[in-house]
Amino acid sequence: MLVFYEVTQACGLVCKHCRACAQTHSLPDELSTEASLGLIDQLSKFPSPPMLVLTGGDPFCREDIFQLIEHAKRVGLETSITPSATPLVTNGAIGRLKQAGIHRMAISIDGADAETHDEFRGFEGSFERSFEILREARRIGLPTQINTTLTPGNFGQLDAMAEMFSELEIVLWSVFFLVPVGRAESATRLSPDDYEQAFELLWQQSQRRSYLIKTTEAPHYRRFAMKKQREAQAAGDDSTEKVKPPFQASGINDGKGVMFVSHNGEFFPSGFMPIRSGQYPQENAVEVYQEAPLFKDLRNANRLEGKCRQCEYRTLCGGSRARAYALTGNPFSEEVDCAYIPPSQEASLDNSSDSNCDAQ
Repeated sequence: MLVFYEVTQACGLVCKHCRACAQTHSLPDELSTEASLGLIDQLSKFPSPPMLVLTGGDPFCREDIFQLIEHAKRVGLETSITPSATPLVTNGAIGRLKQAGIHRMAISIDGADAETHDEFRGFEGSFERSFEILREARRIGLPTQINTTLTPGNFGQLDAMAEMFSELEIVLWSVFFLVPVGRAESATRLSPDDYEQAFELLWQQSQRRSYLIKTTEAPHYRRFAMKKQREAQAAGDDSTEKVKPPFQASGINDGKGVMFVSHNGEFFPSGFMPIRSGQYPQENAVEVYQEAPLFKDLRNANRLEGKCRQCEYRTLCGGSRARAYALTGNPFSEEVDCAYIPPSQEASLDNSSDSNCDAQ
Protein backbone atom coordinates (compact mmCIF):
# COMPACT_ATOMS: atom_id res chain seq x y z
CA MET A 1 0.00 0.00 0.00
CA LEU A 2 1.09 3.55 -0.76
CA VAL A 3 0.19 6.62 1.28
CA PHE A 4 1.08 9.97 -0.27
CA TYR A 5 1.34 12.81 2.21
CA GLU A 6 1.38 16.24 0.61
CA VAL A 7 3.41 17.92 3.33
CA THR A 8 3.09 21.36 1.70
CA GLN A 9 1.78 23.12 -1.38
CA ALA A 10 4.75 25.48 -1.45
CA CYS A 11 7.10 25.07 -4.40
CA GLY A 12 9.59 27.13 -6.38
CA LEU A 13 8.58 25.66 -9.76
CA VAL A 14 5.55 26.39 -11.93
CA CYS A 15 4.93 23.02 -13.59
CA LYS A 16 2.28 22.97 -16.30
CA HIS A 17 0.67 19.76 -15.07
CA CYS A 18 0.83 20.46 -11.31
CA ARG A 19 -1.97 18.59 -9.57
CA ALA A 20 -1.71 20.87 -6.55
CA CYS A 21 -1.46 24.21 -8.38
CA ALA A 22 1.48 24.79 -6.03
CA GLN A 23 2.17 28.24 -4.56
CA THR A 24 5.37 30.07 -3.70
CA HIS A 25 4.56 29.97 0.02
CA SER A 26 3.01 27.51 2.45
CA LEU A 27 -0.73 27.86 3.02
CA PRO A 28 -1.90 28.89 6.50
CA ASP A 29 -3.84 25.66 7.08
CA GLU A 30 -0.80 23.41 6.51
CA LEU A 31 -0.48 20.78 9.25
CA SER A 32 1.94 21.76 12.00
CA THR A 33 4.95 19.68 12.93
CA GLU A 34 3.10 18.20 15.88
CA ALA A 35 0.06 17.34 13.78
CA SER A 36 2.21 15.84 11.03
CA LEU A 37 4.03 13.63 13.52
CA GLY A 38 0.65 12.46 14.84
CA LEU A 39 -0.51 11.64 11.33
CA ILE A 40 2.62 9.58 10.71
CA ASP A 41 1.95 7.72 13.96
CA GLN A 42 -1.55 6.86 12.70
CA LEU A 43 -0.23 5.61 9.37
CA SER A 44 2.09 3.21 11.17
CA LYS A 45 -0.99 1.52 12.69
CA PHE A 46 -2.20 -0.04 9.44
CA PRO A 47 -2.30 -3.87 9.73
CA SER A 48 0.49 -3.90 7.15
CA PRO A 49 2.45 -0.64 7.31
CA PRO A 50 2.29 1.25 3.99
CA MET A 51 5.10 2.90 2.10
CA LEU A 52 4.93 6.60 2.89
CA VAL A 53 5.68 9.06 0.09
CA LEU A 54 6.35 12.63 1.19
CA THR A 55 5.31 14.87 -1.67
CA GLY A 56 4.05 18.37 -2.36
CA GLY A 57 4.52 21.04 -3.67
CA ASP A 58 8.13 20.68 -2.70
CA PRO A 59 8.74 18.84 0.59
CA PHE A 60 12.01 20.75 0.97
CA CYS A 61 9.97 23.91 1.55
CA ARG A 62 9.18 22.54 5.03
CA GLU A 63 11.85 23.31 7.59
CA ASP A 64 10.89 20.22 9.61
CA ILE A 65 11.12 17.76 6.73
CA PHE A 66 14.08 15.84 8.18
CA GLN A 67 12.30 15.57 11.52
CA LEU A 68 9.29 14.01 9.77
CA ILE A 69 11.51 11.52 7.93
CA GLU A 70 13.33 10.52 11.13
CA HIS A 71 10.01 9.99 12.91
CA ALA A 72 8.61 7.88 10.06
CA LYS A 73 11.66 5.65 10.21
CA ARG A 74 11.35 5.41 14.00
CA VAL A 75 7.76 4.12 13.77
CA GLY A 76 8.66 1.61 11.05
CA LEU A 77 7.48 3.29 7.84
CA GLU A 78 9.54 2.89 4.67
CA THR A 79 9.60 6.45 3.37
CA SER A 80 10.30 8.05 -0.01
CA ILE A 81 10.40 11.71 -0.98
CA THR A 82 9.76 13.68 -4.18
CA PRO A 83 11.61 17.01 -3.97
CA SER A 84 11.51 19.59 -6.75
CA ALA A 85 14.79 20.20 -8.56
CA THR A 86 15.53 23.61 -7.03
CA PRO A 87 18.53 25.11 -5.22
CA LEU A 88 17.04 23.84 -1.94
CA VAL A 89 18.25 20.32 -2.81
CA THR A 90 21.90 20.89 -2.04
CA ASN A 91 24.48 18.12 -1.72
CA GLY A 92 24.29 18.60 2.03
CA ALA A 93 20.51 18.21 2.00
CA ILE A 94 20.78 15.01 -0.03
CA GLY A 95 23.23 13.67 2.52
CA ARG A 96 20.83 14.56 5.33
CA LEU A 97 18.06 12.63 3.57
CA LYS A 98 20.15 9.49 3.68
CA GLN A 99 21.19 10.12 7.27
CA ALA A 100 17.56 10.68 8.32
CA GLY A 101 16.60 7.30 6.88
CA ILE A 102 14.91 8.05 3.58
CA HIS A 103 14.35 4.87 1.56
CA ARG A 104 14.30 6.45 -1.90
CA MET A 105 14.29 9.85 -3.56
CA ALA A 106 12.26 10.49 -6.72
CA ILE A 107 13.15 13.25 -9.17
CA SER A 108 10.99 14.30 -12.12
CA ILE A 109 12.42 14.43 -15.63
CA ASP A 110 9.93 15.13 -18.39
CA GLY A 111 11.96 15.07 -21.56
CA ALA A 112 15.11 13.85 -23.23
CA ASP A 113 16.51 17.37 -23.51
CA ALA A 114 16.59 20.59 -21.52
CA GLU A 115 14.25 22.46 -23.86
CA THR A 116 11.41 19.96 -23.44
CA HIS A 117 11.83 19.47 -19.71
CA ASP A 118 12.42 23.10 -18.70
CA GLU A 119 9.47 24.35 -20.73
CA PHE A 120 7.28 21.76 -19.00
CA ARG A 121 8.56 22.67 -15.54
CA GLY A 122 8.54 26.42 -16.05
CA PHE A 123 12.09 26.87 -14.78
CA GLU A 124 15.19 27.25 -16.93
CA GLY A 125 18.00 25.02 -15.70
CA SER A 126 15.66 22.49 -14.07
CA PHE A 127 16.79 19.72 -16.42
CA GLU A 128 20.47 20.04 -15.56
CA ARG A 129 19.70 20.50 -11.86
CA SER A 130 17.70 17.25 -11.87
CA PHE A 131 20.70 15.34 -13.21
CA GLU A 132 23.03 16.95 -10.68
CA ILE A 133 20.76 15.80 -7.86
CA LEU A 134 20.54 12.25 -9.23
CA ARG A 135 24.30 12.00 -9.68
CA GLU A 136 24.97 13.18 -6.14
CA ALA A 137 22.45 10.68 -4.76
CA ARG A 138 24.18 7.92 -6.71
CA ARG A 139 27.57 9.04 -5.37
CA ILE A 140 26.47 8.68 -1.74
CA GLY A 141 24.46 5.50 -2.29
CA LEU A 142 20.93 6.90 -1.94
CA PRO A 143 18.48 4.91 -4.13
CA THR A 144 16.60 7.01 -6.70
CA GLN A 145 13.72 6.81 -9.12
CA ILE A 146 12.65 9.07 -11.97
CA ASN A 147 9.07 10.23 -12.49
CA THR A 148 7.98 11.29 -15.98
CA THR A 149 4.60 12.74 -16.94
CA LEU A 150 3.84 11.58 -20.47
CA THR A 151 2.22 14.09 -22.83
CA PRO A 152 1.97 14.53 -26.61
CA GLY A 153 4.98 16.85 -26.26
CA ASN A 154 7.39 14.17 -24.97
CA PHE A 155 5.66 10.99 -26.20
CA GLY A 156 8.16 10.68 -29.05
CA GLN A 157 11.09 10.79 -26.60
CA LEU A 158 10.28 7.65 -24.61
CA ASP A 159 13.08 5.55 -26.05
CA ALA A 160 15.60 8.39 -25.75
CA MET A 161 14.64 8.94 -22.10
CA ALA A 162 14.94 5.24 -21.32
CA GLU A 163 18.44 5.18 -22.77
CA MET A 164 19.45 8.35 -20.94
CA PHE A 165 18.18 7.09 -17.59
CA SER A 166 20.16 3.86 -17.89
CA GLU A 167 23.32 5.82 -17.11
CA LEU A 168 22.02 6.97 -13.71
CA GLU A 169 21.68 3.60 -11.92
CA ILE A 170 18.09 4.36 -10.89
CA VAL A 171 15.88 1.76 -9.22
CA LEU A 172 12.62 2.62 -10.96
CA TRP A 173 11.17 4.71 -13.77
CA SER A 174 7.56 5.67 -13.06
CA VAL A 175 5.71 6.97 -16.12
CA PHE A 176 2.67 9.09 -15.25
CA PHE A 177 -0.20 9.25 -17.74
CA LEU A 178 -1.93 12.60 -17.55
CA VAL A 179 -5.07 13.07 -15.47
CA PRO A 180 -6.73 16.43 -16.24
CA VAL A 181 -6.71 17.96 -12.76
CA GLY A 182 -5.08 21.10 -11.32
CA ARG A 183 -3.07 23.00 -13.91
CA ALA A 184 -3.45 20.07 -16.31
CA GLU A 185 -7.24 20.42 -16.43
CA SER A 186 -7.25 21.58 -20.05
CA ALA A 187 -4.03 19.84 -21.14
CA THR A 188 -3.99 17.66 -24.25
CA ARG A 189 -3.80 13.95 -23.43
CA LEU A 190 -2.56 11.01 -25.46
CA SER A 191 -5.15 9.22 -27.55
CA PRO A 192 -6.13 5.63 -26.63
CA ASP A 193 -4.06 4.37 -29.58
CA ASP A 194 -1.10 6.44 -28.34
CA TYR A 195 -1.43 4.64 -24.99
CA GLU A 196 -1.06 1.30 -26.74
CA GLN A 197 2.03 2.55 -28.59
CA ALA A 198 3.48 3.85 -25.33
CA PHE A 199 2.77 0.52 -23.64
CA GLU A 200 4.64 -1.31 -26.42
CA LEU A 201 7.64 0.99 -26.08
CA LEU A 202 7.67 0.68 -22.28
CA TRP A 203 7.36 -3.11 -22.53
CA GLN A 204 10.30 -3.31 -24.91
CA GLN A 205 12.37 -1.05 -22.67
CA SER A 206 11.44 -3.08 -19.59
CA GLN A 207 13.07 -6.10 -21.23
CA ARG A 208 16.33 -4.25 -21.81
CA ARG A 209 16.90 -2.08 -18.75
CA SER A 210 18.31 -2.95 -15.36
CA TYR A 211 15.84 -0.61 -13.66
CA LEU A 212 12.14 -1.38 -13.21
CA ILE A 213 9.48 0.44 -15.21
CA LYS A 214 5.95 1.08 -13.96
CA THR A 215 3.01 3.20 -15.03
CA THR A 216 0.98 5.56 -12.86
CA GLU A 217 -2.69 6.25 -13.67
CA ALA A 218 -2.48 3.79 -16.57
CA PRO A 219 -3.50 0.50 -14.95
CA HIS A 220 -4.41 -0.87 -18.39
CA TYR A 221 -0.67 -1.38 -18.91
CA ARG A 222 -1.16 -4.46 -16.71
CA ARG A 223 -3.57 -5.87 -19.29
CA PHE A 224 -1.04 -5.15 -22.03
CA ALA A 225 1.82 -6.72 -20.06
CA MET A 226 -0.19 -9.84 -19.23
CA LYS A 227 -1.01 -10.26 -22.92
CA LYS A 228 2.68 -9.99 -23.79
CA GLN A 229 3.60 -12.59 -21.19
CA ARG A 230 0.95 -14.98 -22.47
CA GLU A 231 2.19 -14.54 -26.03
CA ALA A 232 5.71 -15.39 -24.88
CA GLN A 233 4.45 -18.52 -23.12
CA ALA A 234 2.48 -19.57 -26.18
CA ALA A 235 5.61 -19.22 -28.33
CA GLY A 236 7.08 -22.23 -26.52
CA ASP A 237 10.76 -23.34 -26.56
CA ASP A 238 12.91 -21.19 -24.27
CA SER A 239 11.48 -17.80 -25.20
CA THR A 240 9.55 -17.53 -21.92
CA GLU A 241 12.80 -17.56 -19.99
CA LYS A 242 13.93 -14.49 -21.92
CA VAL A 243 10.89 -12.43 -20.92
CA LYS A 244 11.48 -10.26 -17.87
CA PRO A 245 8.19 -9.67 -16.04
CA PRO A 246 7.49 -5.93 -15.83
CA PHE A 247 7.01 -4.16 -12.52
CA GLN A 248 3.28 -4.44 -11.82
CA ALA A 249 1.44 -3.31 -8.72
CA SER A 250 -1.41 -5.67 -9.59
CA GLY A 251 -4.84 -4.36 -8.73
CA ILE A 252 -3.63 -1.15 -7.09
CA ASN A 253 -5.71 1.84 -8.11
CA ASP A 254 -7.13 5.08 -6.72
CA GLY A 255 -8.43 4.22 -3.25
CA LYS A 256 -7.38 0.60 -3.72
CA GLY A 257 -3.96 0.28 -2.15
CA VAL A 258 -3.54 4.05 -2.47
CA MET A 259 -4.42 6.89 -0.11
CA PHE A 260 -3.61 10.59 -0.33
CA VAL A 261 -3.41 13.05 2.56
CA SER A 262 -3.42 16.74 1.66
CA HIS A 263 -1.34 19.50 3.24
CA ASN A 264 -4.20 20.29 5.63
CA GLY A 265 -5.03 16.69 6.56
CA GLU A 266 -7.86 15.90 4.15
CA PHE A 267 -8.11 12.29 2.98
CA PHE A 268 -8.59 11.40 -0.69
CA PRO A 269 -8.46 8.15 -2.72
CA SER A 270 -5.47 9.62 -4.59
CA GLY A 271 -3.91 12.96 -5.34
CA PHE A 272 -5.60 12.93 -8.74
CA MET A 273 -9.12 12.30 -7.39
CA PRO A 274 -10.26 15.34 -5.40
CA ILE A 275 -13.21 13.70 -3.60
CA ARG A 276 -12.79 14.37 0.10
CA SER A 277 -13.40 11.33 2.29
CA GLY A 278 -12.36 12.56 5.73
CA GLN A 279 -10.28 15.00 7.75
CA TYR A 280 -7.35 14.48 10.10
CA PRO A 281 -7.23 14.74 13.12
CA GLN A 282 -11.01 14.56 13.48
CA GLU A 283 -10.95 11.18 11.74
CA ASN A 284 -8.45 8.35 11.84
CA ALA A 285 -6.46 7.59 8.67
CA VAL A 286 -6.73 3.81 9.03
CA GLU A 287 -10.48 3.95 9.66
CA VAL A 288 -11.06 6.25 6.69
CA TYR A 289 -9.18 3.92 4.35
CA GLN A 290 -10.95 0.83 5.67
CA GLU A 291 -14.47 2.15 6.16
CA ALA A 292 -15.16 5.33 4.14
CA PRO A 293 -17.93 4.52 1.60
CA LEU A 294 -16.00 5.87 -1.40
CA PHE A 295 -12.87 3.86 -0.55
CA LYS A 296 -14.94 0.69 -0.12
CA ASP A 297 -16.76 1.25 -3.40
CA LEU A 298 -13.50 1.87 -5.28
CA ARG A 299 -12.28 -1.53 -4.09
CA ASN A 300 -15.43 -3.22 -5.41
CA ALA A 301 -15.00 -4.17 -9.08
CA ASN A 302 -18.79 -4.67 -9.33
CA ARG A 303 -19.23 -0.90 -9.07
CA LEU A 304 -17.45 -0.33 -12.39
CA GLU A 305 -19.57 0.73 -15.33
CA GLY A 306 -19.44 0.53 -19.12
CA LYS A 307 -16.81 -1.65 -20.75
CA CYS A 308 -14.71 -1.68 -17.55
CA ARG A 309 -17.54 -3.62 -15.86
CA GLN A 310 -17.53 -6.17 -18.72
CA CYS A 311 -13.75 -6.42 -18.98
CA GLU A 312 -12.02 -9.67 -17.99
CA TYR A 313 -9.14 -7.57 -16.61
CA ARG A 314 -11.32 -5.48 -14.30
CA THR A 315 -9.73 -6.74 -11.06
CA LEU A 316 -6.19 -6.56 -12.44
CA CYS A 317 -6.72 -3.16 -14.06
CA GLY A 318 -10.04 -1.42 -13.42
CA GLY A 319 -9.09 1.66 -15.42
CA SER A 320 -7.95 4.95 -13.92
CA ARG A 321 -10.71 5.92 -11.53
CA ALA A 322 -9.20 9.40 -11.19
CA ARG A 323 -9.33 10.00 -14.95
CA ALA A 324 -12.87 8.66 -15.12
CA TYR A 325 -13.92 11.14 -12.46
CA ALA A 326 -12.02 14.05 -14.02
CA LEU A 327 -13.61 13.51 -17.44
CA THR A 328 -17.12 12.40 -16.53
CA GLY A 329 -17.73 13.38 -12.91
CA ASN A 330 -18.33 9.68 -12.16
CA PRO A 331 -15.45 7.76 -10.53
CA PHE A 332 -16.95 4.43 -11.68
CA SER A 333 -17.43 5.19 -15.38
CA GLU A 334 -15.36 3.35 -17.97
CA GLU A 335 -11.76 4.30 -18.70
CA VAL A 336 -12.04 6.85 -21.51
CA ASP A 337 -8.40 6.49 -22.58
CA CYS A 338 -8.41 2.72 -23.08
CA ALA A 339 -8.53 1.29 -26.62
CA TYR A 340 -9.30 -2.27 -25.50
CA ILE A 341 -12.76 -3.70 -26.23
CA PRO A 342 -13.69 -6.66 -23.98
CA PRO A 343 -14.82 -9.77 -25.91
CA SER A 344 -18.33 -9.58 -24.42
CA GLN A 345 -18.77 -6.01 -25.60
CA GLU A 346 -17.20 -6.79 -28.96
CA ALA A 347 -19.74 -9.57 -29.46
CA SER A 348 -22.58 -7.19 -28.59
CA LEU A 349 -21.27 -4.67 -31.11
CA ASP A 350 -21.02 -7.38 -33.79
CA ASN A 351 -24.57 -8.53 -33.10
CA SER A 352 -25.80 -4.96 -33.25
CA SER A 353 -24.05 -4.47 -36.59
CA ASP A 354 -25.59 -7.68 -37.98
CA SER A 355 -29.04 -6.56 -36.88
CA ASN A 356 -28.61 -3.22 -38.61
CA CYS A 357 -27.56 -5.00 -41.82
CA ASP A 358 -30.62 -7.26 -41.65
CA ALA A 359 -32.89 -4.26 -41.17
CA GLN A 360 -31.49 -2.68 -44.28
